[in-house]
Amino acid sequence: MVEPILSIEQLTLALPAGADRTFAVEDVSLALHAREILCVVGESGSGKSLCASAAMGLLPHAIRPVAGAIRFEGRDLLRLAPAEWRTLRGRRIAMIFQEPMTALNPVIRIGDQIMEAFEAHEQLTPPERQERVRALLEEVGLRDLERIIRSYPHQMSGGQRQRVMIAMALALEPSVLVADEPTTALDVTTQAQILRLIRDIQQRRGMAVLFITHDFGVVADIADRVAVMEKGRVVEQGSVEDVLRRPNDPYTRRLLAAVPGGVPPERTQIKDEPIACATIGLAKTYRASGWFGARTEVAAVRDVSFEIRRGETLGLVGESGSGKSTIGRLVMRLTDADAGVVRIGELDFSKAHGPRLRAARKHIQMVFQDPFASLNPRRRVGRIIADGPIAHGVPPAQAFTRAEELLALVGLDPAAARRFPHEFSGGQRQRIGIARALALDPEVLVADEPVSALDVSVQAQVLALLETLKEKLRLAVLFITHDLNVAAQVCDRIAVMRLGEIVEIRPTADLLNRPEHPYTQALLAAVPGRQRKATDRPKPIPSSKEV
Repeated sequence: MVEPILSIEQLTLALPAGADRTFAVEDVSLALHAREILCVVGESGSGKSLCASAAMGLLPHAIRPVAGAIRFEGRDLLRLAPAEWRTLRGRRIAMIFQEPMTALNPVIRIGDQIMEAFEAHEQLTPPERQERVRALLEEVGLRDLERIIRSYPHQMSGGQRQRVMIAMALALEPSVLVADEPTTALDVTTQAQILRLIRDIQQRRGMAVLFITHDFGVVADIADRVAVMEKGRVVEQGSVEDVLRRPNDPYTRRLLAAVPGGVPPERTQIKDEPIACATIGLAKTYRASGWFGARTEVAAVRDVSFEIRRGETLGLVGESGSGKSTIGRLVMRLTDADAGVVRIGELDFSKAHGPRLRAARKHIQMVFQDPFASLNPRRRVGRIIADGPIAHGVPPAQAFTRAEELLALVGLDPAAARRFPHEFSGGQRQRIGIARALALDPEVLVADEPVSALDVSVQAQVLALLETLKEKLRLAVLFITHDLNVAAQVCDRIAVMRLGEIVEIRPTADLLNRPEHPYTQALLAAVPGRQRKATDRPKPIPSSKEV
């Protein structure tokens, strides 16, 4: 039998006293072979990222290995001294981190950051290092190399930053690559490109890849084998075919059942209800001054018109930079449009100002993408929910009673009103955000990527909650997302955005089953795990000339 290149053997990691369980990881055994991609999948708190951190010698100080071993090239990595790790990390085992913006140094140019790997390991001469940096950036599909080399991280897109992270990980030609959720923050087409890039480089170089993810679509696209973790334990592992199509463990079956996708439900189009929200010719251009007085302009939104009726959900989908979140801000009047009209019912919301605008805001509320960042950490949940009604003249006692009723409506204990946001899970915090948005009895709800930060099972719960509330309260919902699988489950109609314009808007089932626009077809082809032949590849996004 072929020996694995990296093996985790009965690993147990202890959590500090007072944690919700004794062990972060308990009795975990995994084997990674040469030229193989092993995906470790599970929800937040399952221990999958800690396994990756342990394999890289990057465990937090509060978490201690108490049993087991991690073996690589005959050595137990858990017993290496810091000096030994410095010779091994990067050169033999390398890592791609989840969030490149925090992993990259914001004050060092990209070329210098990649070059540091060669300097730290005293490899190559300075001219050879510069040539090697160019070759690596070209290998990961970046163009305009001289500009990229001189750029700082904030001057690049998310996809470009992730490609730089991959180039840094490949610099010293490691045998093992650990990828911790490397595509979670990316839109669907960029994600497809990065997955294809990792697979191509892995096959070309013969590397072994330990790929951490919570996305079964990613697993279907890239894995050779998969291991499923729950609460620190491996509950199932095997080939992709076996685990995804014939899962044995109830937990795996529950996760797979929660994955959005498949055939979108048939929905009766809402035609008789009044129009709750409409935009007409909405436009927004951002302007900025650069070096030596140079000015740049970006047309974020161009001539966007749509309407949403009571009891209807309109999905707004597209890549990062397509303008969908800008539309959400324009509709909410968090940003003023350069041109166009926003109507809430019969009110011209775009022309309301002063007291009239403040009074009108209660008719339209927002659920934000990051439930932790959007909740005041210093206020108790009851006060957070009650603040809106109090600002609109509702007596405090009545507002707090209403806050407890709303917590019950979104599936939380009314006693949660007395706790702080940090005392809740991500899914619970998002429920609190929804309760706050409902506190003023709005007619329109703008949901900006409300489930993108959540695990698949929690995501399914929040989507079901939004659907129930929409039907019960007859809300009009503008649902902004980059995930077509999510949009398919909750939206009555979908509008596809590209470069600030709506290129296609149709009923959900029609659009997903019979997309007409080339850009919509390209988005659908790039969805991870979508049924296609093994030889198929996501179609390239059409250029502006093609559309």
